[in-house]
Amino acid sequence: MLRKKPLVSLINRQKRIAFAEEHINKPEDFWKKVLFSDESKYCIFGIKGRQLVWRKPCTALNPKNLKPTVKHGGGGVMVWGCMSSKGVGNLEFIESTMDHRAYLDILKRNLPESVRKLGIQDDYIFQQDNDPKHTAYNTKLWLLYNVKTAKTPPQSQTLNPIEHLWDLLERRIRNHVQPQMLKSVLVEEWNNISSEY
Repeated sequence: MLRKKPLVSLINRQKRIAFAEEHINKPEDFWKKVLFSDESKYCIFGIKGRQLVWRKPCTALNPKNLKPTVKHGGGGVMVWGCMSSKGVGNLEFIESTMDHRAYLDILKRNLPESVRKLGIQDDYIFQQDNDPKHTAYNTKLWLLYNVKTAKTPPQSQTLNPIEHLWDLLERRIRNHVQPQMLKSVLVEEWNNISSEY
């Protein structure tokens, strides 16, 4: 069976290679100034982590070998967060539909406080992916006048180390799936992430 893999166009592959070549020899001090950001969703039911099972042939549909699911994970929470080499910045819950206006409000509320908290306010570089709300005109204009940004090539989610942090957070909350506790457990675990991570 063929493996599935997202299609990356030739142009985007070339942009990714150019980004890598431009950044491969950047000194460690450069990376210490980068503030990485992203959004993630945490589901109440059926945390999305992998679960492996050993089973005998022809027993794939045995109930003990199944993981029940519900549409859209039974609800959950969306969060925005940021991190640098010095630790984690703010974690904000996204309560409404996330569009470019909501995203810009999150940046205005959280970037100044996060960079102060991390001690990188003097000369930091903000990194985000190329989601349409991140590249909307009003977002780009505000960033142009307020924040030095890193230009990320298209289709490059794997370049952002915060993806590893989201995975760590998911593994830590896996045993706390009661809907009423999800937010408080997320905040507690976020605040327990050490700068060494």
